Amino acid sequence: MAPMASKSRTLDALTSSTLKHVREEWWDDDFTSFLVERLKPRVGNRILHVGCGTGTVELQLSRLRIPQVIFIGIDRIVERTIVAERTTDGHNLRASFAAADAGILPFPDATFDSTFCVAVLQHVGQPGEALGEFARVTRPGGRILAVEPDNAARYWYSSLPQGMAAYRAGRRFFEAQAALRGEALEPRLGPRLPTLFGELGIELLEVQLFPVSVTWLGAQDQRLWSARKQAIESAIDRADDGAVRSSGEAYLQALADYKDAAGAAGRSFVEIQSTLLFAVVGQRGE
Repeated sequence: MAPMASKSRTLDALTSSTLKHVREEWWDDDFTSFLVERLKPRVGNRILHVGCGTGTVELQLSRLRIPQVIFIGIDRIVERTIVAERTTDGHNLRASFAAADAGILPFPDATFDSTFCVAVLQHVGQPGEALGEFARVTRPGGRILAVEPDNAARYWYSSLPQGMAAYRAGRRFFEAQAALRGEALEPRLGPRLPTLFGELGIELLEVQLFPVSVTWLGAQDQRLWSARKQAIESAIDRADDGAVRSSGEAYLQALADYKDAAGAAGRSFVEIQSTLLFAVVGQRGE
């Protein structure tokens, strides 16, 4: 039986402790339409995208033919903004990109008609401060939209004990990585967003939930196993701590054992993952 993924959103808890690669594997036309409907862009509006990555979102938004809207994208990694400029160059799109920190936005007060981010605040040490910056640079009455996962409620099931062991080994490795980097991130950020909005005086307009899931029936494609192995090897290479590297090596072995067991199980193999994205829409007070 060929491996069969569910038709809903995708994720892989074996390569990261947080929901990543949203633009590449999760973002679709329906979500783009949702975004536009909530941001309510009008002619001449200025829209800030925090965590713009390589500009693919701006391209998707441009296909909806919103006239004379100006997109400003920022990302903390300079190389991504350079790629974003190239990605959008030559398209009928008014966009510019710059490197900046979400917690210290380099814009005057009330610069934008709306501000949004997707799966960015989960990587920010003080998400409340970043949201406060969103509110500061958004004009009174402007929209603020944040979409974040509930990383603490990620569901994982494997029909094989080796799969459950690999998942636990992965948690230990990711936690060791975070401790080495001094990260104390909020895993339940998605559900906390409405509270943060209220604390910052952002009028709460809507909370929308998006399921993110994948189901495998039968042994997974070899490309998936290769991608998992490569992701962990890359993370180990970046670690400069012996204990973290040792944890990573143990995880690699657990993954190898899981791969072998899944191949042997054949058609009886099952793997299920799921979590939720919380899309919170607010409006800056007058």
